[in-house]
Amino acid sequence: MAAHPPPRPALPAGAEPLPAGGVTTPAGFQAGAAACGLKASGAPDVALLLSEVDAAAAGVFTRNLVIAAPVRLDRATLASDAHRIRAVVGNAGNANACTGEAGWRAARTMQADAAAATGCLPEQVLVLSTGVIGAPLDAAQVARGIAAAAASLSRDGGPAVARALMTTDTRPKEAAFRLALPGGGEVVLGGMAKGAGMIHPDMATLLSVLTTDAEVPPAQLQTLLAAAVDQTFNRVTVDGDTSTNDTVLLLANGRSGQQLGTSARVAAFAAALQALCLELALQIVSDGEGAGRVARITVRGARREADALEVARAIATSPLFKTALAGGDPNWGRILAAAGRAGVAFAPERLRLDLAPDAAAPLTLVEHGEPVRAENARLAALFAAPFVPLILDLGDGTATATVWTCDFTHDYVRINADYGT
Repeated sequence: MAAHPPPRPALPAGAEPLPAGGVTTPAGFQAGAAACGLKASGAPDVALLLSEVDAAAAGVFTRNLVIAAPVRLDRATLASDAHRIRAVVGNAGNANACTGEAGWRAARTMQADAAAATGCLPEQVLVLSTGVIGAPLDAAQVARGIAAAAASLSRDGGPAVARALMTTDTRPKEAAFRLALPGGGEVVLGGMAKGAGMIHPDMATLLSVLTTDAEVPPAQLQTLLAAAVDQTFNRVTVDGDTSTNDTVLLLANGRSGQQLGTSARVAAFAAALQALCLELALQIVSDGEGAGRVARITVRGARREADALEVARAIATSPLFKTALAGGDPNWGRILAAAGRAGVAFAPERLRLDLAPDAAAPLTLVEHGEPVRAENARLAALFAAPFVPLILDLGDGTATATVWTCDFTHDYVRINADYGT
C-alpha cells in the first residue's frame, strides 16, 4: 500500500518537468543495474551511474553518530576529489553499517571494482549501500553485480538504478526538470531517490543521486545542495528514525556548456534544484512504509523559523496524531497536545488550527485556543481524505515552516516487525 502523492507546489519560473525523466536525463550520464543475490527476491540490487566526463560533486549525509562505511568513504572522497567524480556505485540488501574494519574494506573494494569497470580511478567513485544494518557485506558477491551493471550502462538506465536501490519502497522515485536560464541557455536537472522507512531529519533517511549538465564548481555546488536539502529532504518524516546511511549526492558534469555566473542564474538554478529535491522528498513520504494518507503540517505565527519547525516536527512525529491520521479520525486535540511538548514557548490562548484543503476557504477547528464548531460529516470526510493539509498558527510572530508526514498503519508495524528476518 502507498499513499496518493500530495499536490505539488508550483514550479519556479523557467522550470519545466520532463515526463519519465530521471537521473540520466541530463546530458552525459549513463546508468546500469544488475542482480548479485543480496536481495532474497533475486531482483536487481546493484546500481551504477557514470558521468562521461569528470563532474563536480557535492554530498549531504546523515547526522547520526553511527554511520555506515560508505558514508565515511564518500566524505573522505569528496574532501579530496570533489572536482573530478566519475561514478556512483550502490547496493541494496545490505547497509554495510556497524560492520567494523571489514565493512570499510568492503566499501573500498566496491569503489575500486566500480572504477575498474568504468575506466576511472577509485578516488573518482562514490559509494552507496542500503539494507539491513550489522550484516557483513560480501564484496566479491557485489563485484559480480558491478561487472554486470557496467555491461548494461546506457542513457536509458535511470529507471533500472532507481529500482535496484529499492528496499521496502513500493515504487521508484524519479524526476527531472529542464531550466531556462536568465540571459539564455538551458540546463537539465534529474535525480532518483529511495526511501520508505527510517525517514526523519537530519537528513530524512534515504539515498538520492541528483545530476545536472550545468557547469558548477564543487564549493558552490555544495552550498546549493545543502540549502536545497534543508528545505526538502529535511522537511519530511515517516517514523522519526534516522539511518546510518543517509546520503544525497549531486553531480554536475558541465556537458550543457552553461555556467551559472550571474546571481540571477544562480538563483534560478537554486530554485530548480530545490523543486527537484522537493518532488523526490514528496514521493518518499507518500511511499512511507504502510502509508495510506499524507499530511502537510504548516506552523506559522512563530517568533523564529526554527520554532515553527520544531512545533511542526513534534506534530509530524507524534504516534497519537499519526495513528489518528491512519484512521481518518479528526482528533485535533492530539495536534495541539503535540505542539505543546515541542519545547517552544507560545500562548495556548492564541492558537488557531485550520484544515485547509482549500487555501482560500479553510475550515477552522480552533480559534483563540478554543474549539470552533464544525459540521461533523464534513470534518470526518476531510480527515479521511488521502491528503490532509493542516495549518497551526501560534499567534506569536511571522515565521513559518512546513513539514510533510504520513500515517502510522498496521502495515508499518508488520513491515518492521520482521525486517531483519
